[in-house]
Amino acid sequence: MNQIDLGMVDWARAQFALTAMYHWIFVPLTLGLSFLCAFYESLYVRTGKEAWKKIAKFWMTLFGINFAIGVATGIILEFEFGTNWSNYSWMVGDIFGAPLAVEGIVAFFLEATFFAVMFFGWNRVSKGFHLFSTWMVAIGSNLSALWILVANGWMQHPVGMIFNPDTARFEMQNFWEVLFSPVAIAKFTHTTSSSFIVGSLFVITVASWYLLKGRNTEMAKKSILVAAVFGLLSTAYAGLTGDESAYVNASTQPMKLAAYEGLYNGKAKADLVAIGILKGQKAPDDDTDPFLFDIKIPGLLSLLANRDAGSFVPGIKDLVYGNAQEKIVGVKAKMERGRMAVADLAAYKNARKSGDKAGSAMALQKFGVNQDYLGYGYFSQPEESIPPVKLTFYSFHLMVTLGCLFTLFFVVFLYLAYKNSLERHRGLLRLGVVSFFLGLLASQAGWVVAEAGRQPWVIQNYLPVHIGTSNIAAGNVQATFFMFLGLFTLLLLAEVKIMLKQINIGPEEV
Repeated sequence: MNQIDLGMVDWARAQFALTAMYHWIFVPLTLGLSFLCAFYESLYVRTGKEAWKKIAKFWMTLFGINFAIGVATGIILEFEFGTNWSNYSWMVGDIFGAPLAVEGIVAFFLEATFFAVMFFGWNRVSKGFHLFSTWMVAIGSNLSALWILVANGWMQHPVGMIFNPDTARFEMQNFWEVLFSPVAIAKFTHTTSSSFIVGSLFVITVASWYLLKGRNTEMAKKSILVAAVFGLLSTAYAGLTGDESAYVNASTQPMKLAAYEGLYNGKAKADLVAIGILKGQKAPDDDTDPFLFDIKIPGLLSLLANRDAGSFVPGIKDLVYGNAQEKIVGVKAKMERGRMAVADLAAYKNARKSGDKAGSAMALQKFGVNQDYLGYGYFSQPEESIPPVKLTFYSFHLMVTLGCLFTLFFVVFLYLAYKNSLERHRGLLRLGVVSFFLGLLASQAGWVVAEAGRQPWVIQNYLPVHIGTSNIAAGNVQATFFMFLGLFTLLLLAEVKIMLKQINIGPEEV
């Protein structure tokens, strides 16, 4: 095996994280705002009132600005798979090709076909067809997210495939199993529901600013009323999908679940950490309390993880070193089987190359016994299987805390909007102005949980991150990291400038 440049691995991870997090500034706003535009236009078509048409056109303008810049950052993500992650791309090309092709053929086709009608067809097509186009853009945008999240869900829980030892690639065997994987479904529903919250908060942020300035007050209040209803329903939806995500994690990625709960020693009737402050660096076999301070809800973690309040939830120590009583195989035992799989795969290739049919058949049979542990064969010690616990724990609890606060936030705004008394609560409106940025923070934290929590895997159990990279110099990745940082910052500043200009103009000139 060639020597792996861990410096290059770290820079490749940093560059992908940078690109993904910049991209995710734009995506949730696109997903959430697209449906709000459809709601506003539906009210216009239903009531015939020009005020709703003006509202719909205004939010569509902001949606279009965000959509255009978001596409640019997404394209760069795809290029990085080929430049920095060529080993990974080679191994998963057959799996990723299908959902990404469907995204381009179906979802992006819907967006591209109806996007122009939505923006330029107000006086050129009928009300009904224009409304249909707006809904198709909303549905197409969210279908794009579906296929990308299906691909991501497969990385977190690879199903519906076989590993081809001749090509060292994963090959699709059952498209429907990949599509309807419980991880993919949970990821799509939770991601879209949280994006609906972000879109609703964006509308409230802009509308609250108008109310504070005493501008466009009727437009602002109508916008808030619809956004608060959509946001409140979305928080309930996000809570249900978040619960399902935790339940799926318990069976498919128990190490991630243990990390975001700070659970080192597994237990029956495991408690859920409501609030907690972790101590410094902690070894998994250190039995001291990992928390400086915590408030826990008895038995709730077991209930959420296994739908049984008395069930056992494994901790990091159990997963790393094993737990014979609970029949949990530790990483050390998996490493041994993984090394056998790596050795048998090499023996198979050598036997085939030399024309030894009997030897290759025997090596392939032995490889099949341990192939599910292939990725563990590249670890040097069991502790490498532990994700960054502090980062995962705090990101998870920040996401959940903000999500609970958003529920209360939407209830209050909805009540005051219904009572037509928002203008009298200027302190609340000031909170409304910053609410969008809190929504983005929660959304970003959710992705940190999803991606940092599954480390060190790029494909769960099969391919560690450091094996999936390209054989290029760290300096090359470092240079493009700073190039992208500058480019993305300029794009973000451009969006903010254009958005602020359009918001300052208001709906009158739309």
